[in-house]
Amino acid sequence: MTTVSDELAEQGRLVHFPVTFFAVVMGLSGFTLALHAAHQTLGLPAWPADAALAVATGAFAVIAGFYLLKLLRHPQAVVAEWKHPVRLAFFPAISISLLLLSVCALPHSRSAAHVLWLLGTGTQGILAFAVISSWISHRSFQHPHLNPAWFIPAVGNVIVPISGATLGYAETSWFFFSMGILFWLVLLTLVMNRLIFHDPLPERLQPTLVILIAPPAVGFVAYLRLSGSTDHFAHFLLQVAYVFAIIVLIQLPKLLRLPFAMSFWALSFPVAALTIATFRYGAVADSQAHQHLGSGLLLLLGGIIALLGMRTILAIIRGEICRPE
Repeated sequence: MTTVSDELAEQGRLVHFPVTFFAVVMGLSGFTLALHAAHQTLGLPAWPADAALAVATGAFAVIAGFYLLKLLRHPQAVVAEWKHPVRLAFFPAISISLLLLSVCALPHSRSAAHVLWLLGTGTQGILAFAVISSWISHRSFQHPHLNPAWFIPAVGNVIVPISGATLGYAETSWFFFSMGILFWLVLLTLVMNRLIFHDPLPERLQPTLVILIAPPAVGFVAYLRLSGSTDHFAHFLLQVAYVFAIIVLIQLPKLLRLPFAMSFWALSFPVAALTIATFRYGAVADSQAHQHLGSGLLLLLGGIIALLGMRTILAIIRGEICRPE
């Protein structure tokens, strides 16, 4: 059986190892946090979350290792990805992975969570401002380049407070939260304009529609951590997340007919974020309805992760990954 390392050892394959693979870590980390939320809210055993954390950490180590190897051996390929109008938005997935692992580590080791948060926040700040500067520079972006993956830099900013507020970085957390919400609203207008008035998304990018759910869902969790209350703004964020979930649900039959691509991992983190937000509200408001809804979403998320994992392994075996597009 061909292994990932055997495949990527070939020069022609390593050069095509994409930064988008960090979306796998985002999905696995989100699944870990959803399981932990179920443990806190429903009293489920803690070991599934611990096992998922081990898998997410291993995935990050492997993906980061290969991407670092690509950077060292083929720096021009990394530069080309940075200049790519679509893949550019995926670079903050690296810092988001670190921030999510920080949240995952918080119940186990505050010091490890602190180190991961510092690394993730610093990297997120650099990448977020670099991506935004690239968007507004002299580069020519066209409407076909715009897609929901452009929300990724904004989502990363909103994740910062989830660990940051607990670790005592209140002002830094509010800074990143504010920047994330601001650019979510700006990009939401642009993305909806593109979806309504321009050509449909290419097949490979259609799964990114699910990313619409992530900013308000993560925003709710972060705002709850910052303010400690479910005020009107918190309710607004949660309900907007449900609105986008319904929109995506209507589009789901079309998405399921698409051939598998690694972009399907974009389904995992937004569903995880909505699951966590639902459990958090269910616990704070003592809402049985939201606890039941969270349980249903967790089952759905588990199925998504299992299917994506099996299909990714099959793609590795068949040598379908890391090919030129």
